[in-house]
Amino acid sequence: MNPKMLKILSVLLGVVMLAGLLAGCGGASASKDIKIGVVYELTGNTASFGTAALNGAKLAFKEINANGGVLGKQIKLVIADNKGEPAESTNAMTKVITEDKVIAVTGFTTSSNGIAASTVAEANKIPFVAAATTNPKVTYDENAKKVKDYTFRVCFIDPFQGTVGANFALNTLNAKKAVVLIDNSSDYSKGLAQFFKAAFTKGGGTILDEEAYLQKDQDFKTILTKIKALNPDMIYLPGYYEEVGKIIKQAREMGITVPFVGGDGWDSPKLAEIGGAAALNNTYFTNHYSVEDTSPRSKAFVDAFKKEYGQPPDAMAVLGYDAAYVLVDAIKRANSTDPAKIRDALAATKDFKAVTGDITINDTHDAVKSAVILEMKDGKQVYKATVKP
Repeated sequence: MNPKMLKILSVLLGVVMLAGLLAGCGGASASKDIKIGVVYELTGNTASFGTAALNGAKLAFKEINANGGVLGKQIKLVIADNKGEPAESTNAMTKVITEDKVIAVTGFTTSSNGIAASTVAEANKIPFVAAATTNPKVTYDENAKKVKDYTFRVCFIDPFQGTVGANFALNTLNAKKAVVLIDNSSDYSKGLAQFFKAAFTKGGGTILDEEAYLQKDQDFKTILTKIKALNPDMIYLPGYYEEVGKIIKQAREMGITVPFVGGDGWDSPKLAEIGGAAALNNTYFTNHYSVEDTSPRSKAFVDAFKKEYGQPPDAMAVLGYDAAYVLVDAIKRANSTDPAKIRDALAATKDFKAVTGDITINDTHDAVKSAVILEMKDGKQVYKATVKP
């Protein structure tokens, strides 16, 4: 090979090596996006919850990106449907973490699904901020007797919610005798019922009976006939809107007029559609938020949500929004996309100014915050009271 050709090849080789070096150096920095998983119940029995929460999360991330993103990069959402099932929740969580390589995950509105998903987050050491999963087992591993390292939530938990419901029944409704109607296929329903019963009996009330049903049941007349014969002062129904609507509708048709009290699983526009506006009169439920909240933060969110989606938000939408902002706030404070550093920042969250109230994450990775009590009147939610922890 002549000297001239050798010189040309050397220059070409240098150019190739320089290009490779630049590409290698730019590997992480060249990426313009930060991937975050967003997993919700988009189909199945609780699709109303997941769809609302996803809309809240999408609005939050849209606002964050419009304001410059986080760490100088835009957030890219990797959205997955857990189909309202624990097994599918595990699959969806595994996909976004192992295949899509997200740095963190937010999502989930039902406890059984959140519990299943948390095992995947823990195994892969990826931060997971749950939106509306209220059962204590979401953040606490009962087998290991320890708080889960990477799992957090922005909602209150059922020991508090059940106590609020019981105290309302005792002190405002003046109920002394209650029947509890439980969804035996739901960790949420079973847990919330447990905490309601403990607080109700401690306050001097009597639980006359417990009855059970399963998700997707359609006919509740046999159970309701038994309940009617017991003549309770009220019925505690800690279920999800689909079955709750059907149960209350059938109860009213059978002449059961006593108050029903439930939890945040009632909060869906579908409830009035399924149960009927008139049947839902004289019913109450504990919740995370009231759209009647007139605080500046709430008003700004409601206005933005209406502009984006053409309808007012429910509590699930607000929690999806708050969970997204809490996660991004932790990434900012960590000043890193390293999962362990994000986890530490999440654990240190204190007085974050969220729409549902100031959020502080406690030692069990749960949000310390107030609850509201809502009454159903002619198919509409009416604010009754706020109860602080």
